[in-house]
Amino acid sequence: MMNPTKPNNTFLRYLFLFLWVFLSMEVGLGQKQTREIKVGVVLDLETTFSKICLTSMNMSLSDFYKEHPNYQTRLVFHVRDSMRDTVQASAAALDLIRNEQVSAIIGPRNSMQAQFMIRLANKTRVPTITFSASSPLLTSIKSPYFVRATVNDSSQVKAIASIFESFGWRRLVAITVDNELGEGIMPYLSDALQDVKVHRSAISPEANDDQILVELYKLMTRQTRVFLVHTDSRLALRIFQKAREIGMMQEGYVWLMTNGITHRMKHIDHSLSTVEGVLGVRSHVPKSKELQDFRLRWKRRFEKEKPTLRDDPSAFALWAYDSITALAMAVEKAKFDISLHDNGRVSSKNMTDLGNVRVSPYGPSLLKALSEVRFKGLAGEFNLINGQLESPKFEIINFVGNEERVLGFWTSSNGLVNANSDKTRSFGPVIWPGKSTVVPRGWEIPTNEKKIKVGVPVKKGFFNFVEVTKDPITNITTAKGYAIDIFEAALKKLPYSVIPQYYRCESTDDDYNDLVDKVYNGTLDAFVGDVTITAHRSTRVDFTLPYTESGVSMMVPVRDNKNKNTWVFLKPWSLDLWLTTGCFFVLIGFVVWLFEHRVNTDFRGPPHHQIGTSFWFSFSTMVFAHREKVVSNLARFVVVVWCFVVLVLTQSYTANLTSFLTVQRFQPTVTNVNDLKRNGDYVGYQHGAFVKDILLKEGFDESRLVAFGSSEDCNALLSNRSIAAVFDEIPYLRAILSQNCSKYVMVEPTYKTAGFGFAFPKNSPFTGDVSKAILNVTQGAEMQHIENKWFMKHNDCLDPKTELSSNSLGLNSFWGLFLIAGIASFLALLIFVAIFLYENRHTIYDDSEDSVCRKLTSLFRILNEKDFKSHTFKNSAVHNVSSPMSTHYTQSPSAVQIAPRPESSSQNREFELRRMSFTPSEEGFITQTIHHEDEATSIECRVEK
Repeated sequence: MMNPTKPNNTFLRYLFLFLWVFLSMEVGLGQKQTREIKVGVVLDLETTFSKICLTSMNMSLSDFYKEHPNYQTRLVFHVRDSMRDTVQASAAALDLIRNEQVSAIIGPRNSMQAQFMIRLANKTRVPTITFSASSPLLTSIKSPYFVRATVNDSSQVKAIASIFESFGWRRLVAITVDNELGEGIMPYLSDALQDVKVHRSAISPEANDDQILVELYKLMTRQTRVFLVHTDSRLALRIFQKAREIGMMQEGYVWLMTNGITHRMKHIDHSLSTVEGVLGVRSHVPKSKELQDFRLRWKRRFEKEKPTLRDDPSAFALWAYDSITALAMAVEKAKFDISLHDNGRVSSKNMTDLGNVRVSPYGPSLLKALSEVRFKGLAGEFNLINGQLESPKFEIINFVGNEERVLGFWTSSNGLVNANSDKTRSFGPVIWPGKSTVVPRGWEIPTNEKKIKVGVPVKKGFFNFVEVTKDPITNITTAKGYAIDIFEAALKKLPYSVIPQYYRCESTDDDYNDLVDKVYNGTLDAFVGDVTITAHRSTRVDFTLPYTESGVSMMVPVRDNKNKNTWVFLKPWSLDLWLTTGCFFVLIGFVVWLFEHRVNTDFRGPPHHQIGTSFWFSFSTMVFAHREKVVSNLARFVVVVWCFVVLVLTQSYTANLTSFLTVQRFQPTVTNVNDLKRNGDYVGYQHGAFVKDILLKEGFDESRLVAFGSSEDCNALLSNRSIAAVFDEIPYLRAILSQNCSKYVMVEPTYKTAGFGFAFPKNSPFTGDVSKAILNVTQGAEMQHIENKWFMKHNDCLDPKTELSSNSLGLNSFWGLFLIAGIASFLALLIFVAIFLYENRHTIYDDSEDSVCRKLTSLFRILNEKDFKSHTFKNSAVHNVSSPMSTHYTQSPSAVQIAPRPESSSQNREFELRRMSFTPSEEGFITQTIHHEDEATSIECRVEK
């Protein structure tokens, strides 16, 4: 019989054995899944900056693995102190790579320490990740194992350039630290500020306060008042403190600081009183709930670990946090094999033994995994492009009191945008140093530098443009002339006082290029005179706006046209206009005669007398000298219209005749450049001018070019026919014409030039201010006064802009007037015919058997007779009877002979004799009988006694 407990004991033994094996395997498996990855950390552990960042790194490590407990890898920090020394930082990195065989290095703190570490990382293939070394010079080493998890200094220069463009500043002094940090940004800053003259002032990182003051005092003597500080934060704070002490933080100054200083300033100067009114550029850190929670946790932990320190995590602490997160993600993704570490480990007590350093076998895989990491960190999006953190959005900060006011944002896509409005391409308002709200001009004339050195060319002619003299006794140089007057008038309109001190400038070959170079190399502050703006000169200096008319033109003598104007009076009108006008004179004379013949004794008489009167009347209207009275309303209407036409014709004729006479007087001898070249004529040009190059390009033979030095020489050459034409800039030709306007004239072609201007150094603030002042001078009455002073213009001079051409006026210019006169005459004629036929309708419709020819003859006879029904004859008859001067009567019948004074020859014929008899009647009236010699008629009228 079996024991019932025996099988149960066996089962339990097997069960315990299985559980033991299972638990053993589980523990072993767990130990296999978690691997430690060594990471070196090189920082200046005694600095507050490194302590802040190290706390952020430790929090990042704990936060990451708390969120990812199942990750198979664990980062383990091996920290080394670089002791603020570049050599010590390199030695620490070498020790970590050779002895600890770390997989990656975090650090160092600054760009100077990073250079050797980057080269070491490139040799050993150990990725070096920095969150604070921002110098662009580190990129030039071109190591793929260098990863910059912070903002490159070169990415902020375009934001700085946008600020300069917004305010229009043209000069900048960049105060930088004299090491790799300061040197790295300068090439990028100069490229971004191409229109701004950038001067660098380097200060040693070990400079004491006295050395800083010496450099600031030097900057005070310069004109520039815009300063950009790019140093480490501690040195920057000292610079601002000393600048405030000596008055460089007052109104009129502009101070800017770069990204690293702007982020750190509140951590080193908690009140921000030192930098009040300063503008700063810093990378944008987006607000988030995670960031707010981190700041609270960080502050509690930092105060616990460092109870004597009180601070907040800066942007660099956030980049340090994100760097550890990115490295932990990359290590997990790279699939490390820990055995590779163990087999390659070599122990040595010599920290600097480069011979025992081995290449990391998994550096490339870690670097590849790191470049693929993408996440939203506390400082913003973490995205590496070619080993560099992607350029973020930048903020423009204004330090006011103890506040950091965000004025605007800058992005590569949108540029500068106002913080309060995305549509505004500017920002403001800004509180400047000295609590001023007025935008500084960016430069000032220092109190110990009131005068500017102005070069003036020594000329051999054309002294009305510029003339410089030197007093042999006082040794004082004075300048005068057209260009000097405009320059000094412009200086008076500047909002500040500038005193020019003139210097004689002589050129060996009369070419101003070598004189302009004196401005380029800093010998002169300006060059003033008849200086032509050319492309070559503009590459070396800046020119103001031109103050003269631009262009190169040709001047030639005028033709001698005396005694050659015999038939010029016929040229103002074309032949068709002459013929049409003559025909209308005849037409108007006939129409007026037709209307006046029956009612106006001035238009009666023998046929030849009537024809002569008609033509006389019509043509005399040309000079409005007609004396005959017009009594018919229809004739008056026609005459009024015709007088208007004649007025327009005569005025147009007079104007065009004047133009023809002027053209003949100023007709040039040569009008075409090709004629000069074809005839092989000699042409003149001013000695030393660039006009010679233009003539050679146009195909002129150099042997046919004659140089002259003054307006007198030019006049002599043209007068004796040594040259056929002169080519020069328009201002010079105008100067010659102002004295010889009746002898020469300017003709085409005109070659374009930029005119005369004043030269200043590149990016000089004077250029813009003087240009605006020149506009005020040239557009005002003062310019006319200056021109009249230096260029006398005779009253009979022709304006060079006058077009020397004139054309005959044709019928097409006046056909509308002739149409109006024709229609008026035709309408009046129709009305006259209608009235005449109506009044003589009994003759037309007479029932007698007269033929049509006899009726027409009767109508023409009536047309030729006087119209006694007209008011003109009726009034004349009554007037002759009732006038006490013309009649005399008595109580008895009597006969009186009256011979009124004739008004014309035709009246004299018709009224040679008029016999009247007066017979008194019983009713108190006098009966008058008028007898006419030519007509068998008598008219009786009764006149009251």
